Amino acid sequence: MTANNMPAHDLGKIPVSKLTEAQAKVELKRLAAEIAAHDARYYQEDAPTVSDAAYDALRQRNAAIEGRFPGLVRADSPSRRVGAMPTGKFAKVRHAVPMLSLDNAFNDEDVSDFAARIRRFLKLDANEALVFTAEPKIDGLSLSLRYEDGKLVTGATRGDGEEGEDVTANVKTVAEIPHDLRGKNIPAVCEIRGEIYMTKVAFLELNRRQREAGEQLYVNPRNTAAGSLRQKDANVTASRPLHFFAYSWGEMSAIPEKSQSAMIEWLAKRGFKTNSLMKVCRSVEEMLAYHHDLETRRAALGYDIDGVVYKLNRLDWQERLGFVSRHPRWAVAHKFAAEKAATIVRDIEIQVGRTGALTPVAKLEPVTVGGVVVQNATLHNQDEIERLGVRIGDTVTIQRAGDVIPQVLGVVESKPRGAKPYKFPKTCPCPLKTEVVRESIAGGEEGARARCTGEFACPFQKIEHLRHFVSRRAFDIDGLGEKQIELFFEKNWVKEPADIFTLEARDKKIKLEDVEGFGEVSVQNLFAAIAARREISLERFIYALGIRHVGETTARALARGYGTWKAFHAACLKLAKGDDETRHELDALDQIGETVIEALAAYFAEAHNRGIVDRLTEQVRILDAEKPKKNSPIAGKTVVFTGSLEKMTRDEAKAMAERLGAKAAGSVSKNTDYVVAGPGAGSKLAEAKQLGVTVLTEAEWLKLVGG
Repeated sequence: MTANNMPAHDLGKIPVSKLTEAQAKVELKRLAAEIAAHDARYYQEDAPTVSDAAYDALRQRNAAIEGRFPGLVRADSPSRRVGAMPTGKFAKVRHAVPMLSLDNAFNDEDVSDFAARIRRFLKLDANEALVFTAEPKIDGLSLSLRYEDGKLVTGATRGDGEEGEDVTANVKTVAEIPHDLRGKNIPAVCEIRGEIYMTKVAFLELNRRQREAGEQLYVNPRNTAAGSLRQKDANVTASRPLHFFAYSWGEMSAIPEKSQSAMIEWLAKRGFKTNSLMKVCRSVEEMLAYHHDLETRRAALGYDIDGVVYKLNRLDWQERLGFVSRHPRWAVAHKFAAEKAATIVRDIEIQVGRTGALTPVAKLEPVTVGGVVVQNATLHNQDEIERLGVRIGDTVTIQRAGDVIPQVLGVVESKPRGAKPYKFPKTCPCPLKTEVVRESIAGGEEGARARCTGEFACPFQKIEHLRHFVSRRAFDIDGLGEKQIELFFEKNWVKEPADIFTLEARDKKIKLEDVEGFGEVSVQNLFAAIAARREISLERFIYALGIRHVGETTARALARGYGTWKAFHAACLKLAKGDDETRHELDALDQIGETVIEALAAYFAEAHNRGIVDRLTEQVRILDAEKPKKNSPIAGKTVVFTGSLEKMTRDEAKAMAERLGAKAAGSVSKNTDYVVAGPGAGSKLAEAKQLGVTVLTEAEWLKLVGG
């Protein structure tokens, strides 16, 4: 049971406004894990496993709960990340300006709220006009093109928003992407961003040729465009009918125009194809009319779209608004409705993750929805199965939009039902058959996730830990995938991460090239790939350890907070011994909360884990975190705002600090560099004085940062 004696499986039915704090905590935990898994499948594999509408609904519920319970925002919250790490097939490119995703609006009221938030943030008078651009949201692959002195030098995918894949050779084969920018007085550095896509006609023609050649058919235009751009052979990319719309920019040594609409016109003059359907809207009513009109014309367009993007037109206001989490405050995506279908659940299978979590997966009778055949859907956990009442043999309603595998919405009661309710296993499907327990949450209440109690004794968990370690976002070892990890584990060649780096030294005994599926060349390639990963960034190393609740965003925050592995490791060892000062130090870091702190303490309190880490660090070199690149007087500093500010809202002040390379923290610690105190400052000001932290007035702060 959850808080207030409410069954856990009923939490999803409770409106956000009715959730208790304990119930909200359970929901946020479930949503974080589920959305992270969907992000990885969408951005890395071009093969999502839930519908756009289902995914949007998850993020919308997460955002609503966080808005009502800001103190429960998780370190691994979906609101703090975008996309997923690059796939590892190409060299990496770090974006000079992050490629962020857009927040979503799902109805007309959300769009009105979006405009109202901007007006409040900027403290605009009710008579002050708000002008927006509106344009179709293309269903393709985001791309960043870097021009230096007018010449194309790099093409990169979004990746995780911070780092993408270098696809320059492939980009140069796309006819609509200019190699040289037209015109005079081109800024020395221009990063132009837009969307690679494939038209519906071109996609159908490509599949016709595939069918005639007896080759496998492609699923949909979006996945095909993404896959075409990621070809190892640029000649294959050149043979695909790819198109490109330019709609934004990243790093620019100079901004030639003062508005979004004027910048789009400037891009067109430089040789880029821009969307002719973009329109300037001078009211929310005009924005909504544009959306509704475009939705009726959607099917007649030559390319797939899944909504409308609104952007504030004035660039100086965009700069003031800045970003919240991983979204710009000055733009939003207004999504379209989803498609639905019905199919039969043929089986329910259990998968065991690296933390022992048991996830039920519905195996569906294949069904085509919007031109895509879908066969699987996650059922999340035992509570979700009970909430939906799903049985093997039931006909269920599924939902999808665009190009993704659906979510199970519910059972079709009018159809024949399955013989009996599904019984969630009480033991792990691993050979040990260890007991399955429901995890506990605050107050000892039962959570939604069932876990195998076998921990590292459970072979499923051991293998999943190793798979996580070599995964794309962690050590990213080419040639060491799931099948190889499973084989090496079964043969006792690799039982923990350090064993991977001693594999070559032990090969005289193992004789890997004699194993079926390997040969002399493939073995040498594998050893070379392992050797290439003996040097790794701090954030990737922390993520690779597989510490519970420490995802890539949290790992990045920890890496930036401590700077070096030596400092981070020492802090974790102190934390494990119950050091309160270290706990407070961690709690003061941006994006780090109690859940992560407890997870770090538990991990490093285990002698087994400490041994794994010690043996691993003997095999690899961990690079220090990157220093802040922005040239400003507060770059790398930690700033806390307290009290009332008069020149700007507190949100705008935080956005300014982050824009200039500082960290805007929520609490004061000995690591705080500045406390900016306005009228009404209370305990934070007192704590700053006690710790000897520099206290600034708002005027002093503005003078420090240059106005």
